[in-house]
Amino acid sequence: MEAQDSKPGKRRKFFKRAAIATLIGGIAAGIGVKAFAQGGGCGGWHRSGFAAGPFDPAAVEEHLDRGLKHLYVEIDATEEQKQKLDPIVKQAVKDLLPLRDKARAARKQAIDLLTADPIDRGAIETLRAEHLQLAEQASKRFTQALADVAEVLTPAQRKQIAGRMESFGRRWRHS
Repeated sequence: MEAQDSKPGKRRKFFKRAAIATLIGGIAAGIGVKAFAQGGGCGGWHRSGFAAGPFDPAAVEEHLDRGLKHLYVEIDATEEQKQKLDPIVKQAVKDLLPLRDKARAARKQAIDLLTADPIDRGAIETLRAEHLQLAEQASKRFTQALADVAEVLTPAQRKQIAGRMESFGRRWRHS
């Protein structure tokens, strides 16, 4: 009886971890880029629809430039810091954007699998595992970029950015 009682707990723990991993991937591929590039400010990707359709690379570059300029003013970045931060952020975004397309394709595939008749549990499990792998990849890349950025900034600047990200997170949770 005890083994049966622990099974729902294990499932709940698994799904909680899967949800967290998916959330981290989503944040890294979308909201996290906006929160960092814009310092957590309003506006940004959602205006042009971050989750909608393909990106124009020139528009992405322009958006990043505006966001970085805003961030540099906010944290009073030195010229040396700007020269180091610019390629870190731009490369991270270039690396993360293709993951966004893969996540969109996986969502479409999930809908197709869940509406098919009969339900193919093996294919659903394979897709789940691939989605978790994608979330892990995005999370690693985003974390690498954050660590690279943190090494360039002063402790006071890091605290400023952390405060803005916390503020953004509170607004996101209460929306």
